[in-house]
Amino acid sequence: MPFHMLIQSRMDIPVSNAEALRILERDHFSCRYCGLDARSDLENALIMTIDSVIPHAHGGKHTPANLVACCHPCKTLKGKHIFEGFDETKKYVVARREVLRQAWESQFLQPAQVPQPEPEVALCAGL
Repeated sequence: MPFHMLIQSRMDIPVSNAEALRILERDHFSCRYCGLDARSDLENALIMTIDSVIPHAHGGKHTPANLVACCHPCKTLKGKHIFEGFDETKKYVVARREVLRQAWESQFLQPAQVPQPEPEVALCAGL
């Protein structure tokens, strides 16, 4: 898949295209927080970006050790929260995804409807 299709916006990327590609390759084109695989389909590829585990504004470096492949939903869930490291960040993002998934399912998914058999109709002879 061409690299330019994997990253939609340079605004989200704190590094060069070459460095971003190295991070994506290192992380096997998968979101390090939720595991979304950018190689599985175009829609997944289009939402991949690079995230600073510790944001630059809070002293994080633009080094490979602080950068991870990330999908936009996980990056949005992480928001501006500050964490001590990757493991704490991942735990928070995965927990937030689960809370949102449960809320979404309770609101939008209907319980499975078991089809009811239609009542039998007695046929009258001669009609």
